[in-house]
Formats: sequence, structure tokens, C-alpha cells
Amino acid sequence: MTGAHDLAFALSRLTAGRPLLVVDADEVLLRFAAGFDRFLERRGLYLDLTSYRLHGNVKRRDDATPVLDVEVTALLDEFRTGLDWLEHVEGARECLQRLAPRLDIVVLSNIALDQAAARLRNLESFGLDLPVIANTGLKGEPVRALTARAGRPSFFVDDIPQHLASAAKEAPDVTRIHLIGDERLKPLLPATEHAHFRAASWLEAYDFIIAKLTEAGL
Repeated sequence: MTGAHDLAFALSRLTAGRPLLVVDADEVLLRFAAGFDRFLERRGLYLDLTSYRLHGNVKRRDDATPVLDVEVTALLDEFRTGLDWLEHVEGARECLQRLAPRLDIVVLSNIALDQAAARLRNLESFGLDLPVIANTGLKGEPVRALTARAGRPSFFVDDIPQHLASAAKEAPDVTRIHLIGDERLKPLLPATEHAHFRAASWLEAYDFIIAKLTEAGL
């Protein structure tokens, strides 16, 4: 039996031999950090974006002292219980809608299974009806499984270098794009050697993907 947000269900919605775009959600399609910052503000806290991590960067507004890691984990768990209201990254909706006639698209997001329905509602709220896979750990293996029956070229977009490196190892023929949606976060992560392209925006990613599809005669 398959669930609505697992790999098998997503595969059932894809067309064998058709190019595929596998895309992350947080900081690629959805503005996670901005949403978390608003959540923290209501609790007298803020996100001090000095590094590309959450633990150690959540601080109290009154004295700027960092919150303990265990408290940050609890805050994240509370925040993630209703993830259906995050804003979308600029250009994401329009670019994916324009790409949809040329390839299949699936969202591969590191969330708990019980958070997947809210994530799907969030994407649907701005016009993206896409399969959402609730993943844990590195993404190389699911990227390999998803693209194994797809056409070429196929693409993987993520903001985290470790996921791009994992995909490079497990699915080396997949074209990998490094994209960070929040302007505040972009300076905190350098370009990674495991991506074929570092996109400054969704428009740049769109142009790159269209060029690859056109080169392939698609």
C-alpha cells in the first residue's frame, strides 16, 4: 500500500520517459526563514542570520542571548505543526507554471509525514498542484529513484549543498541547481562544486532549465 506523500505515489503520477524536475520546498519554493522569524517575533525572539543554521541563531530580543538548542528544537516542532501559510519564493510559482508543459515536477521536502498535507495546501494556495514527498535524510537516493524512469535532461534544485552532493553521488547524470530563495541567506553559503549551476533567482533557474531542454530538442 502506498501513501499520498511517499515515493511510490509520486512515481505513479510521473510519465515514464518525460524530463523531470525534482525541487526542494524550504528556501527554494517557500520562505521558511521569513516565516519562522515572524513566528519567533510573537514570542520575543528573533533569528540572527549569521550562519546557515537555526540552532545557535535564535536569540532573545531583550538581551540578544541565544536560546538553548533544545528550546530551538521545541520551537521548530511547534512552528512546523501548521506549515500551510508560508510565502512563496519570488518567481517560483510563475516559473514552475511555465515549465510544467515541458516536464514533470515533484517536490521533495524534508518534513515529517504528518506535515506533508499542510505543505501541499501551502503550495496549492498559490496554484501549484504537485506531488509532495515527505523525506528524511539526504536526498540522493530518492532523486535517483525518481529520475531513473524519467527522460533526459532531468533536474534537481535544492539550497543545501549536502543534498546536492548526495544527488551528485547517487544520480550523477541529473542536472543539479543550487538556489537559495531568501536574499539574507545567500551570502551565508558559497557556491558548491556539486551543482552544475548556481541560480541567483528562479528566473535564472528557469532560463537555465529551458536552455538544457532546448539543447535536447525538447
